[in-house]
Amino acid sequence: MWQNRSGWLAALIMAGLVLGWAAEDKVRRAQPPAIREFMRQKLNHSQAVLEGITLEDYDLILVNARKLGAMSQEGVWQAVEGTEYAEHSANFRRNAAALVKAANLASLDGATLAYVRMTMSCVECHKYVRGRKSASLNPPLPSQAVSVAPLVAATAEVAFLPP
Repeated sequence: MWQNRSGWLAALIMAGLVLGWAAEDKVRRAQPPAIREFMRQKLNHSQAVLEGITLEDYDLILVNARKLGAMSQEGVWQAVEGTEYAEHSANFRRNAAALVKAANLASLDGATLAYVRMTMSCVECHKYVRGRKSASLNPPLPSQAVSVAPLVAATAEVAFLPP
């Protein structure tokens, strides 16, 4: 039963990532090559974590979660200045650390939840950075603001439902 839930959760995560990547296509093309390569590495490590989760390969999860955490300390990571961006980065680091901890404990549910949270922190940060870059051109209407909090809460509830 847990495998079925994990499969659905992995499919949901992948769908969200694909939609996010498609929306960022214009931003990626405008990035300098060094940043594009850095973000590609981040994406590769994130995909390897998902592979580790689906295969219950805790070493694969651990290695790539550590690399993601280390990447968040590099200078290239600092896309913008300010406390809000720093909070997004700190949130990512906390989630990457939770992923490392779950992998060390061989907790598939913990790793899955940490991965979802880490992915959501990526999406929220990318939305923030894109919003800062295009704020003067296309300010969002209040009715267009979308929060992912209900999705994260629902995901957390689904991950721990009894079989």
